Formats: sequence, C-alpha cells, structure tokens
Amino acid sequence: MTVDLEHVRAIAERVAASFGLELVEVEMRGGGKSRMLRIFIDKPEGVTHDDCANLSREVSTILDVEDAVPGGSYVLEVSSPGLDRKLFRPGDFARFQGRRVKLVTKDPVNGNRHFEGRLEHCQAGRITLDLAAARRKFRPHPAMPEKLEIDFANIEKANLVPEI
Repeated sequence: MTVDLEHVRAIAERVAASFGLELVEVEMRGGGKSRMLRIFIDKPEGVTHDDCANLSREVSTILDVEDAVPGGSYVLEVSSPGLDRKLFRPGDFARFQGRRVKLVTKDPVNGNRHFEGRLEHCQAGRITLDLAAARRKFRPHPAMPEKLEIDFANIEKANLVPEI
C-alpha cells in the first residue's frame, strides 16, 4: 500500500502551523518493516527538541486515527532541516537572501550546471547568484560572469551552505 504523502503533508502542515512552525519537507524512506516517515520543520529562531517532540506527538496521533500511513508499522522522525537546508519554494530563496547556496540546474547555464555563490536577489521567478563569493574550488571557468541569473524552473536542487 502506498502512502498518500500529500495527505500526510496536509496533516503535518496544519499541526506545524498551530505550533508556529514551517513545514519544510515530508518524505517516506525504506519499505516493508523498515519504513521511515521523515518530517522536517523550521522556524526563524531555530527548531528546539520540544518543537520536534510536540509535532511528533500530535502528528502521530492524527496519522494513526486517520490511518494515513497504511500497511503496518513505520518510524516517524521529526527534525530540523539542518544547516545545509534544502531550498524548494521561491519563498525559501527569498527568506535566505544574502546566504551562500549551492545549486544544480536542470539545463546548463553558461556551460555549467553546478554553482555555489551568495544568493543576492530573488524576484520575478529568478534568482541572482554572486559567484565571486564562492570558494575557489567551486568557481566555474574564468569566462563565467561574477553574477548569474537563474530561473526557478531551471533549479533541480539547492541547499544552503553552512558558514561557520
């Protein structure tokens, strides 16, 4: 039996909102008796252990009552998205303007698909990356401009780069 992740997402989103949390991602991993349902949450000041425990308790109860995860046992894991948080939606990019990101495009831009730089702007369906901020080993060839515009639709995956 397959899990309707959109239904699980709706439940988790509703509960997260009631606690003042942002639902980042919901994923199901594994199969059979080793299934793991992962829910990633965030908030501007950072996620606490209590945030994870409260959300886990509430979501688990609703999932069980609604039989939203059919097919037997599973492990529910609730955590923060981590320092290298994935960026999915335009709102994620807008929220993290000024931060370093690493991304992969679906189609090459100026002959490259892998980029790392500072997220300078996010508007009108495009982001602007300042590539001068990237570490030397990730910098594209010398012909690459210092700033690069990329359409959201062309972003395959993107993550924050921790700056410690």
